[in-house]
Amino acid sequence: MLLLIGGARSGKSRLAVEMAERHGGPVCLIATGEASDEEMTERIERHRRERPESWQVIEESRQLDAALGQTGVEETLIIDCLTLWVSNVMIDRDDGSIIDLAKATARTASARDALTIVVTNDVGLGLVPMDPVGRRYRDLLGLVNREFSRQAEKALLVVAGRTLELERPGYGP
Repeated sequence: MLLLIGGARSGKSRLAVEMAERHGGPVCLIATGEASDEEMTERIERHRRERPESWQVIEESRQLDAALGQTGVEETLIIDCLTLWVSNVMIDRDDGSIIDLAKATARTASARDALTIVVTNDVGLGLVPMDPVGRRYRDLLGLVNREFSRQAEKALLVVAGRTLELERPGYGP
């Protein structure tokens, strides 16, 4: 599993699409966004235009673990993205169940033999949110990202369309 993490509009999704295209073979994309308003509808449409029509697309905003079970064993898989998935599941789940679900889902994704690319945002580098819901979201996403990073073979920080490989703790000098 490869984790692509970075800020909003940093090029993570575009990079995931390019990597899957270069890898060749069939591709499945699990899209976690919900078209809940006009702006989000346009974002989803923009992402649809950026990917090949031949790809299988599973639109699943909450049951990410079940969506993983629908993918072919030889398909390159893109999960785009954990950021929206966390915001969707936190509406009706408690923090502990979200972390447990993230751990199980990360294990399943990392156990796939085919290339699996997971896209997520890092929202913890900015200001501390002013309200409790915003702080809960920031904290939960940070914990989910850590779990996926722990399970990932490789993690790349994406900034302004460029990448920096993230080392595991204890590695390097």
